[in-house]
Amino acid sequence: MGAAAPAAEALRLPGLLSAEELIRSADYLVHSQEPDGALPWFPGGHTDVWDHVECAMALTVTGTAVPAHAEAARRAYRWLERTRLPDGGWPAKFRQGRAVTGLREANHAAYPAVGLFHHLLTTGDSGFAARMWPVVDSGLEFVLALRGEHGEILWARDEDGSAGDHALLTVCASVHHALRCGAALGARLGHDRPEWTAAADTLAVLINEHEDLFADRARFSMDWFYPVLGGAVRGVAAKERIRDRWDRFVVAGLGVRCVSDQPWVTAAESSELVLALAAMGEHETAVRILREVQHLRDADDGVYWTGYQFAEQVRWPVERSTWTSAAVILAVDALTRTTEGSRIFLHTWDDTPRP
Repeated sequence: MGAAAPAAEALRLPGLLSAEELIRSADYLVHSQEPDGALPWFPGGHTDVWDHVECAMALTVTGTAVPAHAEAARRAYRWLERTRLPDGGWPAKFRQGRAVTGLREANHAAYPAVGLFHHLLTTGDSGFAARMWPVVDSGLEFVLALRGEHGEILWARDEDGSAGDHALLTVCASVHHALRCGAALGARLGHDRPEWTAAADTLAVLINEHEDLFADRARFSMDWFYPVLGGAVRGVAAKERIRDRWDRFVVAGLGVRCVSDQPWVTAAESSELVLALAAMGEHETAVRILREVQHLRDADDGVYWTGYQFAEQVRWPVERSTWTSAAVILAVDALTRTTEGSRIFLHTWDDTPRP
């Protein structure tokens, strides 16, 4: 494709990634999008709502320069509108336009609030936000119906309607982020939801002071950095958390492990750590991590492989997941603050003028 439009020129890290290179990465998301608007893991793969929304956010970012990307993002959000269930949740997995399970996960129902607030901040399109508000409203109400006795969010609702029997730290950190974004979006649209802010406050206390309340998933790097990425752990506590577990998950020169006990780094976890570091103001360290994971970028078309098994020295799994390229784009946007939408990861939207 041709040179990037001037509006996207700031979306670059000099000496690392250009605007044109990032737009090429986003082209893969458009190529993968299904006719109904779904953004699957890869062409022909399955779709889940959380990763679908992450891809839509990346397309919103590059859509500031490429109209086709902006339209693909809107189509992705309209897909959410059509596929939500009466209770406000979504099936955990779709394949070629059909739900393949009745399980509904809490983080899936919550994340549209993050994506649609990001869309409003990036585009200023309050009309689209108003149209999509019922998706956010019903999704977060579905989530709050999964609260446990302490205010934690149980991870899912099963096909028979029963709630899951445990809460997950990463899920609750993501839900914390979504509740804050949903409340901020609602305030801009005239729909105040103080109960969402109160629920987020409760989650923040649990995440900071009662981590033992959550099921033990400490081997996963997301349980390490997502409390920071989701804005529940901030300031000195965030810096201490990242520092204390750094050597467990970061492999010098390669990126971030998905799990601590496997020789496997992934570009998505690396990019999401970058988002957490950006929120902490650790710019130089964040850029270094993003630079180190560029070995997973396909030089031919700018698409990112999911991961690298460094004991066997092979890319694994042998797939190029859409959400991996999306995570890289969002990380660059947060580091460069190119779009107003980057504020959702920097947790600085409170001082953003309303559209």
